[in-house]
Amino acid sequence: MELLVASGIGVLTMVGIYLILCRHSFPVIIGTTFLTYAVNLFLFAMGRLAIDQAPIIAGGSAYADPLPQALVLTAIVISFGMTALVVVLALRGFLETGTERVENEGAKSTPRAARKPGAGRP
Repeated sequence: MELLVASGIGVLTMVGIYLILCRHSFPVIIGTTFLTYAVNLFLFAMGRLAIDQAPIIAGGSAYADPLPQALVLTAIVISFGMTALVVVLALRGFLETGTERVENEGAKSTPRAARKPGAGRP
């Protein structure tokens, strides 16, 4: 079971890093979402996953640490809020520039309203 969880974390991390390295803003957003899924799964795996056990534990029995579960729940809420913020920022950038391509720092882009009609389009 640990091998399956570790492989899933590795695949999510690999896909997330690949998408973050794209030059378009929306794949970068999806990539960061995959990375947060990988981190959440890693934190949840640190809480010792148990399968086929009763959810209610009798007195005196060993129990799972609730801290990783609380951390994952908090991370899910924070990542949802951050993803919503980044989507709004990317949408605003797309509406202002007319493209979702992420430019280099040295490249200058003119706002959409300042461009001539049809300029920059193939």
